Amino acid sequence: TLSDPGTEGAVSKEGESKKAMTKVVRGKIRDGQWQDQQIIFSVPQRFYSDAGVHFGSRLVFSGNDLYLSVGDRGKKELAQDIRFPNGKIHRVKDDGSIPKDNPFSDQKDAIQSIWSLGHRNPQGLDLHPITGDLWEAEHGPRGGDEINHIQKGVNYGWPVITYGMNYDGTPMTELTAQQGMEQPLHYWVPSIAVSEIDFYTGDQFPQWKNQLLVGSLAKQELHLLTVDQNHITNDQILFKNLGRIRDVANGPDGYPYVVLNNATGAIYRLEPSKPPAITP
Repeated sequence: TLSDPGTEGAVSKEGESKKAMTKVVRGKIRDGQWQDQQIIFSVPQRFYSDAGVHFGSRLVFSGNDLYLSVGDRGKKELAQDIRFPNGKIHRVKDDGSIPKDNPFSDQKDAIQSIWSLGHRNPQGLDLHPITGDLWEAEHGPRGGDEINHIQKGVNYGWPVITYGMNYDGTPMTELTAQQGMEQPLHYWVPSIAVSEIDFYTGDQFPQWKNQLLVGSLAKQELHLLTVDQNHITNDQILFKNLGRIRDVANGPDGYPYVVLNNATGAIYRLEPSKPPAITP
């Protein structure tokens, strides 16, 4: 279970904002009651913020490891600072302990759960079904939404490099690349406002096997990205204008499901279209 806000030390006076930060807990549900809560990820209160943007907040398990995303919370410069949790992908054990081989676990002033840095607002996380590698989607500013192959200790550049600009149209930076900073595998200009991602592993759409489904909020599009090893070779829009896509996931029946913010707020299942009947 992922929680944001965390309300320790929150200001309770009416009209004043509460400071918050991402926290992950686990527990058990018995007879409809939440019990045995255990904190898996949290940070000290000095890192709490009253900013209402860029939470990130996705979870992916790989064996006993848990990867989770935390956005920059609107303070872009902190994405480059390993003393802060902002703008990072974190890795902890499923009991909350820090893996000894995390890239910054031996640095005294670093947040030792950090796995990668230089992220703006990670909105999607998934494991490649063949390699087990971690992939991520994140919001750029005005332009520059990204798909990234997440690797240990790698810097993904935000806000030093980006393919986006400020919302008022002025440059965010003149740089789209810099030595020591990783390029995205794919990016969108203008932004589509990426949401969740999911590698399709079912059998109902054989041609989509092991390809990446990507949701979109602002553009209301479902994308299918063709993946060839660690390269994106094609970007196809499967449908659009049915609502903001909040989530996309494989179902146990082999069909993909999407969660849409629209008039009904429904969950939809995608099925292959039937060929037209042939009249003799």
